[in-house]
Amino acid sequence: MNPRVLRRFVKYLAILTVGMFSVWALVNMYVNEQPGDYHTRQGDIRVSEGDFEAALVSFNKALSEMPNHRGALMGRAIVFIQTDRLGAAAVELTHLIDFLKKNLSPDDITGQATMAAAYANRGIVHDRAGRYREALADYIDALKVDEELLSGPGILDKIVYGTPNPSTIRDRALYIKKQLALPEGQRLLRIPEKDKAQRMYKP
Repeated sequence: MNPRVLRRFVKYLAILTVGMFSVWALVNMYVNEQPGDYHTRQGDIRVSEGDFEAALVSFNKALSEMPNHRGALMGRAIVFIQTDRLGAAAVELTHLIDFLKKNLSPDDITGQATMAAAYANRGIVHDRAGRYREALADYIDALKVDEELLSGPGILDKIVYGTPNPSTIRDRALYIKKQLALPEGQRLLRIPEKDKAQRMYKP
C-alpha cells in the first residue's frame, strides 16, 4: 500500500474518531441532563471568572427549575463564602447537608462527594468566623464521608491559584485540634496570609 495513502487514511480516521467522540459526549450530556444542570454549569463558569453576582443569578435560575439542586446549592454557598457573606453560606450549607442526609442513597458516589464538600466548606465558614470547635467538627465529618476528595487541590488548582502546597482539610483539622488543646492565651488559630490560601471544595 502507498505510504502516503496510508498516512492520509490514518489521519482522516483519527479526525473522524475525535469528531464522533465529541458528538457522542455532547449528545450524552444533553440526553442525561436534568433540570437546573445548564444554569449550574453557567454559574460554575462565572465563579471561575470571579463574576460572583452573575454566578448567583445562574444558580438561582437552576434552583427555580429544580429546587434543592445540589450543584446549585453548593455553588450559591461558594459565592457567599467568596463574597464574605458567611452567615448566608452557613445557612445554605446546612440546608444542603440536611437535604443530602434525607435523600442520599449509599451508592451515590457523587452525592457522597457533595456531602463531604459541604461539610468541608461549612467548616471553612466556621473557621473564618472564629468558631473553631464547630469548624473542627465539620472537618472531621467531611473526612469521615470522603477523605480522598479532601486530600487537597489537584495539580491544575495548584498552578492556577499559585499555592504549590496548600493546606488540606486534614492538615487544618489536626492544627486546630492541637491549638485547642493549649491554654487559651497560647493558641494561634488565625494566620491571615495562610488562611487566604485555603480553597473551597466542589465535587
